[in-house]
Amino acid sequence: MNREEIIQNYNDCVVGSYTKTGLVFVKGQGSYLWDIEGRKYLDFFPGWAVSGLGHCHPAVVEAVKEQVSVLMHIANNHYHPWQGLLARRLSELSFGGKVFFCNSGAEANESAIKIARLYGNKTGRYKIVSMENSFHGRTLATVTMTGQSKYNKPFEPLPPGFSHVPFNDFDALRKAVDGQTVAVMLEPVQGEGGINVAGVEYLKRVREFCTEKDLLLMFDEVQTGFGRTGKLFAYQHFGVVPDVMTLAKTLGGGFPVGAMVAGRDIAALMVPGTHASTFGGSPLACAACLAVLDAVEKEHLLENVQTAGDYLRMKLQALKEKFPERIKKIKGLGVMLACELDRDGSELVKACAENGLLINCTHVNILRIMPSITVTKEEIDGAVEILGKCLGVIK
Repeated sequence: MNREEIIQNYNDCVVGSYTKTGLVFVKGQGSYLWDIEGRKYLDFFPGWAVSGLGHCHPAVVEAVKEQVSVLMHIANNHYHPWQGLLARRLSELSFGGKVFFCNSGAEANESAIKIARLYGNKTGRYKIVSMENSFHGRTLATVTMTGQSKYNKPFEPLPPGFSHVPFNDFDALRKAVDGQTVAVMLEPVQGEGGINVAGVEYLKRVREFCTEKDLLLMFDEVQTGFGRTGKLFAYQHFGVVPDVMTLAKTLGGGFPVGAMVAGRDIAALMVPGTHASTFGGSPLACAACLAVLDAVEKEHLLENVQTAGDYLRMKLQALKEKFPERIKKIKGLGVMLACELDRDGSELVKACAENGLLINCTHVNILRIMPSITVTKEEIDGAVEILGKCLGVIK
């Protein structure tokens, strides 16, 4: 098929719920994508952070190829070796909890909502406070928990029990909690919300408050998990441990997967019949995830993120100094960075794509620059060169 035929198939038969760029990609490797005409692109926003190890990481590809010929799927009322092994590794790498497996970040956050409701049943509590500018998914409950009206307003009336307060504002959070509140949900670094990093003292106060009021502290680490910030999990930067954590994206290395990790006493509330996911924790998904964890460790990717993140920030800071009237701020952690512009960034994103660089713009003027955790200095140099060129020519 040629480009026009592929696009026509979408126009004719695929629900139009996504804004399309017009690009048709047929191959990916590492930090690069190739379109159907054979043109090569540097991908500095790989799959909304799903391809955190880059496209088609060899270890993940090999693990999936091997597993697909052995056992792809079995019902979750049976055992298989790979799910328990993956759960043990996630537990030991985080805070010693138990793991529920699903297929996406939204499903992981649905699981967190349900376990919070189970936790509150004994005291009649059910409300969850989340943050303005948060993003937690597209299901009806998770889009309600998302603190952005542009996503949830079209689906009113929304499910009850959710409220939103300003991020990094402890007093607003404290005032929002009442006798029916059971949990607080937040992202340590807001991704879609604009790469907003939580304050260390803020998170510590939230943790102390949740402990005092018997509230579950739940962290959405769907974007931040598995090295993107320079730690395996972003909460490890803050000296604060959540009660519940949700994971997805990089965990599968490109394979669809989600997970919720909950403290053992909390996890015990999910008895048979309370929750399920038909495809969650399949042998194939778990094999991909285990390969991701192996690669992060064996290839010293956390160290690479720290080095590459510092280098990328330095290069972006140099661009800010060159274009002070256009770049107002550089922010983020690790290789989860953003340039805050003085204008709408959509034309800049388009210009970068035309010159072979894929980035993203959110909240009108926030450029998200989130390369894979395997990114090299040479790739950063190439990306920043294109970005600088486009900054110099946009109106």
